[in-house]
Amino acid sequence: MNRQIRLLGLGIMVLFVALFIQLNYLQIVHAKALEANPLNSRAVVQEYTAKRGDIVSADGITLAASVPTADQFKYLREYPTGALFEQVTGYFSFIYGSDGAERSYDKVLTGSQSPFKLPTSLSGLRNLLTNRDQSQSIILTVVDKLQTVAEQQLAGRTGTVVALNPQTGAILAMYSNPTFDPNLISGHDLTKVQANYKALTRIPGGVFAPGGYEQRWFPGSTFKVITASAVYDRQPALAAKTYPTLGALALPDTINRLHNFGGEVCGGQLPELFTVSCDTGFGQIGLDLGASALASEAGSFGFDQTPPIDLPFAVQSSFPSASSFTQDLPGLAYSAIGQQDVQATPLEMAMVAGAIADGGKMMTPHILDRVTNSQNQVVSTYQPKVWQQATSPATAAQMTTLMLSVVNSPQGTGVLARIPGVAVAAKTGTAQTGTGKIDAWFIAFAPAVDPTIAVAVLLPNQPSQDEYQGGTLSAPIAKAVIQAYLSSGAAPAHLAAAP
Repeated sequence: MNRQIRLLGLGIMVLFVALFIQLNYLQIVHAKALEANPLNSRAVVQEYTAKRGDIVSADGITLAASVPTADQFKYLREYPTGALFEQVTGYFSFIYGSDGAERSYDKVLTGSQSPFKLPTSLSGLRNLLTNRDQSQSIILTVVDKLQTVAEQQLAGRTGTVVALNPQTGAILAMYSNPTFDPNLISGHDLTKVQANYKALTRIPGGVFAPGGYEQRWFPGSTFKVITASAVYDRQPALAAKTYPTLGALALPDTINRLHNFGGEVCGGQLPELFTVSCDTGFGQIGLDLGASALASEAGSFGFDQTPPIDLPFAVQSSFPSASSFTQDLPGLAYSAIGQQDVQATPLEMAMVAGAIADGGKMMTPHILDRVTNSQNQVVSTYQPKVWQQATSPATAAQMTTLMLSVVNSPQGTGVLARIPGVAVAAKTGTAQTGTGKIDAWFIAFAPAVDPTIAVAVLLPNQPSQDEYQGGTLSAPIAKAVIQAYLSSGAAPAHLAAAP
């Protein structure tokens, strides 16, 4: 009998010890995993009811704010500018989570990632001991006035405008159509939020994938900036080669021919080919350069690498591997003019223009300028940094000359981007999509000396007719954006100046 009691007691002790260990494991070791589990509704509610700091544009416009409410969620996240900045700010939704700056800077906005500093005064000590507001605000680099110009210039058309400071990498504007009002999914009426979300998913073009950095297209002739840079960087003798005047280029290993857009006939040396955007000439340049040189140059300009922008889910622009052309030399010719399997985001092509503008340096793109606490004191400031050296200063200077000729030469394809008193360097692009439509591109920077803005404009799925090209459709949009930025009042001084 005593033996049975002892065994029962021992069993109870074992169970007690096991329970003690399990409780400690759950509360200490596994606590973070349980807290982060998406099935843990308590954690979701706790996060959603925490006050978040404001998101503010470079020119002082509030883009997102937490407004106190009387319901269970305590605060409602509101977006005063509606759809204008959604693809930068993103959204903060109880059901659908977060995106954009709301996601990238979540811990900063709630103050859970704020640096701890020992108080150095009585007021500081009082703030430490009291339950003060821990949220922090983020001031972005985007400019409300410039974003508004981009929206107005697109005029409801499907398309994207990306503008950045080439000397710092600061994103000045990033607007795309289609877009949506984030207030539709940030509300507290969850039934209505679900209905709004469902309706948004039916909009063609993907409103939840920002066109500036999450979608890719054929870059067309804007890619010739990279092909021409490869000439100066890797085979400079090709710059002096005279290419025959042709309407169509006979391609190796096939009876197919590469035709100029609109039946044009062109030829000459590199400056002339670039100015008129001669496809036959650049197709042959691609063959002369070879797959390894062209693929390496594309890599130097950021292709096949995820751009390090402080926004979530940025996609890579892509250029085929050199080995993929071993049995496909015609594909190499088409790739040299930004066709075949070459794909690029508008952000990437703005960075390409920015790299030429900044002497070959490709700066890290970013939307954050600084962080402030609830007392409006600056907590931290973004420090610009080089992502990679895309090309040499000498090549960048050569390319600037070529890009100036696109706008200034009477034969240039970018004459509609001319601005009196401002030297604009640019490249047009009219990418053929294989669907009977074209994607109209334009990339540019200005002023050519000491540039402060680089722009990429894309209008996809345009009619394939001579009057619909990158130089006719997208160039005027880029011109308006550049003019707005360089005009008084559009560019905050701390963003317009070189670091």
